Amino acid sequence: MVFFGGGKIFWAPGAPCLGVFLNLFAGFRGFSAAPQFRRRPLGNPFPPRSLENFGPQLVPDFGRMLEGAFCKGIIVRSYQSRYSNFRAEESLERLLQRYNILGICNIDTRFLTKMLRDEGAMMMVASTKISSKEELKHILENSPRIEEINYIKEVSTKEPYSHKEGKFDFNTFDYSIPKTDKRVVVLDFGVKRNILNELVGVGLEVEVLPNSTDINEVIERFKSGDIAGVFLSNGPGDPLILEEEQEKIKRLIEAKVPMFGICLGHQLLSISHGFDTYKLKFGHHGGNHPVKNSLNGMVEITAQNHNYNVPDEITTIADVTHKNLFDNTIEGLKYRNSPIISVQHHPEASPGPHESSYIFKEFREIL
Repeated sequence: MVFFGGGKIFWAPGAPCLGVFLNLFAGFRGFSAAPQFRRRPLGNPFPPRSLENFGPQLVPDFGRMLEGAFCKGIIVRSYQSRYSNFRAEESLERLLQRYNILGICNIDTRFLTKMLRDEGAMMMVASTKISSKEELKHILENSPRIEEINYIKEVSTKEPYSHKEGKFDFNTFDYSIPKTDKRVVVLDFGVKRNILNELVGVGLEVEVLPNSTDINEVIERFKSGDIAGVFLSNGPGDPLILEEEQEKIKRLIEAKVPMFGICLGHQLLSISHGFDTYKLKFGHHGGNHPVKNSLNGMVEITAQNHNYNVPDEITTIADVTHKNLFDNTIEGLKYRNSPIISVQHHPEASPGPHESSYIFKEFREIL
């Protein structure tokens, strides 16, 4: 167990904070709002001015994203409140204060990154009120682990809603409103806004449903022609404990509903086909992971954020479409006897890279 006593708080709600780390250079505003980081602090190991120069950039519905799913804290090497991005509307400190999120600076985040690389994914506790190492150790040892918590109920939408916006247009600095024809439903396990943008961007009418949705109604809508397929979203936590979601997906598989899954959705499809996921030592987190497309031999630079992976044995029922060149783990699948595709990485990555965004067109083609 490692203790750090020299950190400085640039905003603190006062309560203990539990979680793990992410390491990335760009897109911190989006990642801090991503549902995958529910109750988890984010660490930035990059140079001191890689974060504070930008400042949070507020976009439509960003507040809804933060309130629905937000990290527990942000840890940086250094921080100062001045920012220079022309779209920024407030400092990171003010943003954290508004949503009661812990912010810590003056921590050797490169050391933390190396430690996680060697020791694997770890939990942490941080507090502005408790200084006793033994008391902090007791809190940490008696806190539930990620594989024991169902985060989906916390991050999924409570009511269905339609999403109309497509990709962000940097010429107009606004979101496009593309024409759509085929309708798909999104089972929301913690969906990212830009996934919805990408689906609309390829001409799909998007309806987002809570994870508690009656799957029989979805199947009936497919049989009647009201919807053309189902998208299974990303989300936080261990997929093996999501038994209700697994049963629903099994029903969709039996009904031959076309499906596309990303990240958690990719993992749940594997489990629902009878192939349990396994936990990686420290996961894949970052925006520069090389993935090889097995179909055309091209290498794509991808954004990654996951701690679990599908097993190699799944190749008995699915063809591998993508492989991670860092560790040769499976990154994409096309199921042989079902209109189903899935990927582990994030082709919708909003700050980039965008080399895998063609996968959304492939989903449209199987509908």
